[in-house]
Amino acid sequence: YCLSVFIPQKSLSSVQVRHTTNKVSPDPQIDRERRTFGVPLEALIQDATQCGVPFLVTQMVEYLEVFGLQHVGIFRISGSVNKVKELKQKYNQGEKVDLINHGDVDSVASLLKLFLKELPVAVFPDNVCECIKNLRQLLSCLPEAHQNLLQFLSAFLLKIATYSAVNFMTLENLAVVFGPALFK
Repeated sequence: YCLSVFIPQKSLSSVQVRHTTNKVSPDPQIDRERRTFGVPLEALIQDATQCGVPFLVTQMVEYLEVFGLQHVGIFRISGSVNKVKELKQKYNQGEKVDLINHGDVDSVASLLKLFLKELPVAVFPDNVCECIKNLRQLLSCLPEAHQNLLQFLSAFLLKIATYSAVNFMTLENLAVVFGPALFK
């Protein structure tokens, strides 16, 4: 797990944020900003962590791992609009962002979703979505008995994964175990 490398090395409150100078919009307010939100992921490479992930994403995820894993409604309850706007502006201006003292779980979770939403090219670009559509079409070509078994097993394995905290069988672990049996 890539993020575990960063937690012991740096405290969340002592990390500086560097940003790119790529500008996407002619808006004068944005011209004063260095921009982190709304720019292509490739433009944030210089700010990437060892995982190749933009620093602000690792900072938000680390915060949510520490404070949000057991937070009821994480990612469903919206954060404070003003807090999200303030944090976004700080990231865009290249300021140090102290999520521990100036963030809360719902606002940081909302900020992470906003960052992903504002990417000019989605994490799954259109061509990948087309591949998924083609995969669905290919799966529908399976014989009915195979489709029924696959659907039944998928529902069962998903149920197993929902108890992964107890049985340690995450979706990844289940894929390792069942992949070779399903794809001979």
